[in-house]
Amino acid sequence: MRGIPASDPAPGVPSARPAPYGAHESDSLGRIHGEAPASHRGEYRRDRERIIHSTAFRRLEYKTQLFVNHEGDLYRTRLTHSIEVAQVARSTAYRLGLNEPLCEAIALAHDLGHTPFGHAGQDALNRCMQSHGGFEHNLQSLRVVDRLELKYPQFPGLNLTFETREGILKHCSKKNARTLGPVAQRFLERTQPSLEAQLANIADEIAYTSHDIDDGLRADLITVPRLREVELFGQHFDAVEREFPQLRARRKTYETIRRIRKRLAADLIEASQAAIDDAGVDSIDAVRAHPEPLVRFSESMREKNQALKNFLREHLYRHERVHRMNREAAKVVADLYGAFFEADHRMPDEYQGMAREAADRDGDSGRARVVSDYIAGMTDRYAISEHRRIFNEKIF
Repeated sequence: MRGIPASDPAPGVPSARPAPYGAHESDSLGRIHGEAPASHRGEYRRDRERIIHSTAFRRLEYKTQLFVNHEGDLYRTRLTHSIEVAQVARSTAYRLGLNEPLCEAIALAHDLGHTPFGHAGQDALNRCMQSHGGFEHNLQSLRVVDRLELKYPQFPGLNLTFETREGILKHCSKKNARTLGPVAQRFLERTQPSLEAQLANIADEIAYTSHDIDDGLRADLITVPRLREVELFGQHFDAVEREFPQLRARRKTYETIRRIRKRLAADLIEASQAAIDDAGVDSIDAVRAHPEPLVRFSESMREKNQALKNFLREHLYRHERVHRMNREAAKVVADLYGAFFEADHRMPDEYQGMAREAADRDGDSGRARVVSDYIAGMTDRYAISEHRRIFNEKIF
């Protein structure tokens, strides 16, 4: 079977069957452990459903996106962020003639390895692990689906297809690539991933840029007057105000953010299709061999989007309230790491056993990796609870 069976599309609407340059299941590089073909679904749909049913995916509901989970019920979490990324990726894939289930699977899995407390938690755990190989959530996401999820009797991990695993591994140093096998070979050979992987990566950017505006405004950390100074926000807000002057302020910002997201996606489709056509790629192998990514914004939109991202970095991500949360989060993670590394009996029995086996095999670095796996799998509220249990100290 090549792609997804579909009836003839309506005029002007792309087929659900992937274009020649998309990922076709018949050309998949397969799974680490051989399995019988899925009886009632494609292989990339099987990947997507394994991800959705994983423990790591459920935990994303209580992991920080921008604000620590207890800050409020309406802010994005890693789970809602991942769902929004999947929506952008899938709808855009449809317009480009790419494999939608593969795009969705990559998008849903891309943050499975994220620590509690977002990037602050990741940075703190990386500092703790500096003598033991470091910590990076992108590599951890691959580790989760390859090794840490224990759902099946025949193999560890979720045993996802090569193409989904390739999309999850967005970044990788050459040092780490040498230890990961074929899925990381492109980082050594400087080749490209599938267009579906490239698209999921940019869908992540579209999703977090637009929803961070919403969350930042909701938290009163940024303001509409300041945002209007940024071209991409200002031009759409002004258009909404002209068209719907009677709307309350909140609905104007919702409509503005929706239009920004829509415009970014439209530009991405147009610019990417032009790049694909100009490159003349006619297979996923040709995509991999191309010297640069083909899924991209136009240069004009890239500059506008970068200006918006710069604004968010300066006025939202560096806001003192966010910094304060990040400092407290980093303390929780560092304290927990030290406590578990020094006394692994503080961890559950399962992790105690794994830590001791890893220490016998790989010394302190082995034990440290098990401790980091345990901490990375925590939700915000579980990490806070464990810190309070061990240290009898209220941080948040």
